[in-house]
Amino acid sequence: MKIEKISMLLIPLAAVIAAVAVWGPEAIAQYRDRNILNQIHVRETETGTEGYRYSLSNNERVYIVSKCLNNQIQPESDQNAMTNVDTVNLDYQELTGTYAFVVNHKDSSGSETGETGGIRLCNQAVSELKNLGILPQEIKELSPGSYSEVLYSAIDVPEPRNNVLVWKISFVSGKLNTNKENRLLDAYVDADTGKLYEFYVRTELEWKDIDPDEIIRVWSEYVGLGEPQEYESTNPLSETTPYFKKYSFAGMEEGNTIVTIGFYEGINELYLKISR
Repeated sequence: MKIEKISMLLIPLAAVIAAVAVWGPEAIAQYRDRNILNQIHVRETETGTEGYRYSLSNNERVYIVSKCLNNQIQPESDQNAMTNVDTVNLDYQELTGTYAFVVNHKDSSGSETGETGGIRLCNQAVSELKNLGILPQEIKELSPGSYSEVLYSAIDVPEPRNNVLVWKISFVSGKLNTNKENRLLDAYVDADTGKLYEFYVRTELEWKDIDPDEIIRVWSEYVGLGEPQEYESTNPLSETTPYFKKYSFAGMEEGNTIVTIGFYEGINELYLKISR
């Protein structure tokens, strides 16, 4: 009798266990879905900027900008059009070639760039280079009314995550015979790091007063590129002046960045450039 009673009790228990096994997982899933679906969940990201930006080393940043400078083609009519547009569509599928320089109007956080932002950043860089002895102390501060600024995206087209925001700063004047002495004429400044990658300045110095080896040593430490190597150009006409010296830095993969320090006699113009 006891065995029969136990068997009769086990039958309902088995039915309950079978029902739980069949319907239990579905019921739990529905309960979880009610807590997740059709609700907004807020989660902080690790960075304050929108989107994903690949982290590049200093050598990679300079290399990408140099390659874009060497490959850019900007007809006058196209240049005028680019500086007047309100927005730019960074559609990488529409870009051709390996490297491209595209006008941008937003900084790394996706915000609209303000007026004189590049000039302010360039002034900070010039001040730092003067303190380091790379630029003469006589170089004047940049004033917004005398300079133009354009923000570019330097893009590795096959790998568009490899991109660098860079300001191009240029001295402009509508007057003839404007005094350019002790003025910065052109420069490229990294919009994220504030480092000055390329510059042309009018100075009171002469080539005999300039030590290119010391300038490149200090500049490479300032940018963070590592030890420079002297570079012997195979083209004796690579520069339009006999007063120059070239150096090589590691770039990306097997590529190198060539940096030139030169001087135009007569107009006393000192330059450091990462473009050829």
